[in-house]
Amino acid sequence: MREIVLDTETTGFDPFDGDRIVEIGAVELVGHMPTGNHYHQYINPQRDMPTEAFQVHGISAEFLADKPVFAAVAQDFLDFIGDAKLVIHNAAFDMKFLNYELKQVGKPLIADARAIDTVAMARKKFPGSPASLDALCRRFGITAERELHGALLDSQILADVYLELIGGRQPGLVLSETANRTETGATDSNWRPKPRPEALAARITEKEEAAHRAFVEKLGDAALWRRFGA
Repeated sequence: MREIVLDTETTGFDPFDGDRIVEIGAVELVGHMPTGNHYHQYINPQRDMPTEAFQVHGISAEFLADKPVFAAVAQDFLDFIGDAKLVIHNAAFDMKFLNYELKQVGKPLIADARAIDTVAMARKKFPGSPASLDALCRRFGITAERELHGALLDSQILADVYLELIGGRQPGLVLSETANRTETGATDSNWRPKPRPEALAARITEKEEAAHRAFVEKLGDAALWRRFGA
């Protein structure tokens, strides 16, 4: 199963008020394990960066001036995410921006059903507790010291948080099931262990066997070993 852990940075809070995406970061998970593949792109929003955005992101309009506009990177981004589920912290925010930008350049929108919201997961698992990314890092002991936010860094941190929320890096590991797989990968509930084709070689020495027989002799006819032929 392929999943993409994703984060965006924007100039503000609402694309319908003129705010735009300035950075996208995403990391790939396969089978709940990081693969090392990632996507990272700065984007020229073609508008001024508000002061508060500069303080949060550590980037400016001057820094973004020579970066590509969203239309130039949209297809590369869509190719990277493919049809994978998207793991996003506060998914509604990022999905609103991504789909606004995609619509503006005539690209297909991303279905809301593809988003896995880690804020909702955290609130369900820890009701009444803070669900910010920093709070979850503290809860799980994940090192996330950073003065500035960045989309790729946050997506890497979020990947660790997500894996903790679902129970660790191998949340579905059940030995009784993994041992009972058929050749097609399905679980066979009728599976039973087969007898060994050849018995294991005895590990007891002749001296130990003789000592055991002498011990049984001392126990008399009622010894359990006599009933089972030992």
